[in-house]
Amino acid sequence: MTDLSLTDVQAAAGRIAGVAHRTPVLTSRTLDELVGAQVFLKAENFQRIGAFKFRGAYNAVSRLSADQLARGVVAFSSGNHAQAVALAARLAGTTATMLMPADAPPTKVAAARGYGAEIVSYDRYTQDRAALATELATDRGMTLIPPYDHYDVMAGQGTVALELIEEVGRLDALLVPVGGGGLMAGCATAATALSPGIRMIGVEPAAGDDHARSLAAGERVTIDVPRTIADGQAISTPGELTFAINQRLAEAFELVSDDEIRAAMTFAFERLKIVLEPSGASALAALLAGRIPELPERVGVVLSGGNVGLERFLELLGTS
Repeated sequence: MTDLSLTDVQAAAGRIAGVAHRTPVLTSRTLDELVGAQVFLKAENFQRIGAFKFRGAYNAVSRLSADQLARGVVAFSSGNHAQAVALAARLAGTTATMLMPADAPPTKVAAARGYGAEIVSYDRYTQDRAALATELATDRGMTLIPPYDHYDVMAGQGTVALELIEEVGRLDALLVPVGGGGLMAGCATAATALSPGIRMIGVEPAAGDDHARSLAAGERVTIDVPRTIADGQAISTPGELTFAINQRLAEAFELVSDDEIRAAMTFAFERLKIVLEPSGASALAALLAGRIPELPERVGVVLSGGNVGLERFLELLGTS
């Protein structure tokens, strides 16, 4: 595969059907009145492993040959992709080794280990995780499943938008959290095909504006690894494959502060009665903070995950 199409996303939907959850779409009159639009929230915090990542991980693992499955898989991740690949590997009857940063949330490390994965730690601020994972996969003869720069992973993530539009119909805009860009690339591929004219808007933490800078520069830009509460979006450069798609299909990448993310987490908890992790709340944060110019009538928002422990949740919201 050398590009991504709606057909690829639809094929992924067939593979994950009955394994991944078809997550609910939430609405809120309070939210609609606050922002002046009809908002449809795709709640991936209710997905298996608590985040959208299971879709892409399972799609990718399901495409491996018997020989590859016999040798096992490797992945690198701050948490959600690690959990997703670990679970997908367990379901496929293979072994998994996860390269995770030493400062990854303990709940995410424990969850990946709980699915049977071996955990190998590294320093995200001084070591190149992709290089370490490639070396690990080569040394052990295992297959590397990248967190976003992989067409099968992107196709699986695109089923988020596929399901959303199938359920609610035409959308004028879709707001998507952006880390490496795989969720955005998959969703943009599906949404622009199913809802022509849709505005695809990525959202990233202000401290990690690599996509916004890259779009402005017309090429991938590398920044220092950002320090943000949104650990799932603490990426220094867009993926090569993902950016090629997002550069073509995304209208803009909007930025939100950590405080705006906290406000969105609080809104989700108090008004929607759901728990979101910081990265999972970033697109909602952009909506609530008025970051989207000329907001159209029908807006989709991806709530990408809810993997945050109670202690960390209370700490982030300043109540402990």
